[in-house]
Amino acid sequence: MASPVRHRLLAGLLLMAGLFVGSAMADHPTGTLDTVGSDTMAGLMLRWGERLAREHPGLRLQLQASGSASAPPALTAGTTRLGPMSRPMTEGERQAFIAQHGYPPLELVVAKDALVVVVHRHNPLQSLSREELDAIFSVNRRCGGKHAITRWQQLGKGLPEGRIRLHGRNAASGTHGLFRRVALCGGQFRPEVSQHPGSAAVVAAVAEDPRALGYAGLNHLDAGVKRLARRDADGALHWPDAASVASGDYTLARNLYLYVNLPPGESLPAPERAFLELVLSPAGQAVVEALDFVPLPPDVMMRQRQALGLATSAN
Repeated sequence: MASPVRHRLLAGLLLMAGLFVGSAMADHPTGTLDTVGSDTMAGLMLRWGERLAREHPGLRLQLQASGSASAPPALTAGTTRLGPMSRPMTEGERQAFIAQHGYPPLELVVAKDALVVVVHRHNPLQSLSREELDAIFSVNRRCGGKHAITRWQQLGKGLPEGRIRLHGRNAASGTHGLFRRVALCGGQFRPEVSQHPGSAAVVAAVAEDPRALGYAGLNHLDAGVKRLARRDADGALHWPDAASVASGDYTLARNLYLYVNLPPGESLPAPERAFLELVLSPAGQAVVEALDFVPLPPDVMMRQRQALGLATSAN
């Protein structure tokens, strides 16, 4: 029969083994991170997921990129803890989450982006005023345009013949909402605007048609299209680029968000903690820049790390 001393020794060894395994699991979290939300952020999330898997081989990110509007219902229903969105939650979406969980979702800004108006690469047009852009895309002309613009000749000489063929995002997208709110002054889109599920599809459609005009995310542009500048009343041009987005000079700029289901006072679960540790780090923000989004200012990144209880000296 084993002695009491041996029992105590065995119990102590088992406890130490349990602590060691627990510590190892904390250092190397495992599992699948399910995320539901923005199509605009799909490439960014996947690149972050790839880097996360290299750093933590037991972790895998699984993304359902069905549009920003899909994130709040999934967070509310509890089918995901992470919801990437290319727009902020509406008050109705926040209240639905609070009604279900008893606390608000945690809002993080993880990158900056801009919407760009594009034409075919051979189109000589260089810029549009806000009034012109609104008169092209909307039925209301709330930005001040006097007449609807439906044909290229209304914008000047040397442009393509015929009607302007319009392309944009579908209503589930945060891109659609931002363009409507800022470029159309809250007006309604023309019914003839062809709606696409992603910015890449908009760019592809414009690249194939010399008479096309559309809007898409800055990071989706390719050699088949040409970006247009915003023209002020005095003729000053504002080009969509990283510098103008960072400075706030370009009005169609926006934040990209990650919403997290995190009860107040609780620590992040190990998988989510590892992911956010990466996203809000210089290495994670280098991924942002590599994909032609605009990285966060260091003070914004560090302030959010501090709020999450992450180390304030990110690698």
